[in-house]
Amino acid sequence: MKIFYASFLLILVVSLNSASAQEVDSIPIDTKGLDIKLKRSPLPSRTGNLNFKPVQFTPVVVGAKVNYWKTRTAVGINFNQAVFSNNWTGGGVNSIGIMGTINYKAEYSKENYSYVSELILEYGKVKNKGQLEKKTRDRIFWDNKAAIQLSKNWYFFGSLTFESQFDRGFKYATNSAGKEEETLISRFMAPGTLTESMGFEYKPNKYFSTRIGTGTARQTFVLDTNIYKNNNSNYGVERGKTFKNDLAFQVVSNFEKEVFTNFFVKSRYSMFIPYDKSLKYIDHRLDLELRSKLNRLMEVKVTCVGLYDRDNDKHIQASQILGLGVMFVFPR
Repeated sequence: MKIFYASFLLILVVSLNSASAQEVDSIPIDTKGLDIKLKRSPLPSRTGNLNFKPVQFTPVVVGAKVNYWKTRTAVGINFNQAVFSNNWTGGGVNSIGIMGTINYKAEYSKENYSYVSELILEYGKVKNKGQLEKKTRDRIFWDNKAAIQLSKNWYFFGSLTFESQFDRGFKYATNSAGKEEETLISRFMAPGTLTESMGFEYKPNKYFSTRIGTGTARQTFVLDTNIYKNNNSNYGVERGKTFKNDLAFQVVSNFEKEVFTNFFVKSRYSMFIPYDKSLKYIDHRLDLELRSKLNRLMEVKVTCVGLYDRDNDKHIQASQILGLGVMFVFPR
């Protein structure tokens, strides 16, 4: 009987403990005063001081400097030749021609200040059998401009431009004997022009700009005082004198861009309005260059010039040149 009661009490205690365990997640145990020793970890461990050794670095000084200049030089040579046999029934004349060009451009830009200098040198000649040599191109052009930026697209500028030619220029006629004769009408600094201008420039992007020169002066030089004998206009300079000065309002627009792959368009239009003359004496000049690169060196180029200047002629003057040649550009 005692064994039976003991078993009954044990079962009752176990049942109560199981019910309590289901109702309570954990039972706090007071470990105060208990001498509990944890076993030592089987993993080895070491303690000690970490020693750091300083490493000496030698400072490296970079010698690079900011270059505010950007330059470009293009040298081109065009050559053409035609040869016919004496019995060539299609007609023709033997000829040889050559033309060289140099175009140098330097640009400086730092903060709000900029400077651009462009030099264009062109000279070409052609020789036909039985005729005198003739120039196909002869030009010296040097343009300098300094500017201060006023706003996003507007600048205040000052410019200095020089223009003349290398060689003597002639007009040609055939005499009664059928022989070609030449008459001198121009040479270096006859004429030559020097133009100073200041005003405002509108430049919305890198490839287009327009100068509005509210204060512009142009000096025209004819240093050969005998030119007037063959050129009645004497380029607007009074006969016997070598110098003339004009005050004017000037507009100069420039456009230069690669409009298609390897196809470039470059143009410059200038309008010169003298303050002391009527509107019919406004000078206009348009230079247009279409250039297409065939490969790294070869290119084809069309150059056109339109000029209206009553001091030279009462009618519009025009020239056009088509050339195929080589072009060397530095730096590439």
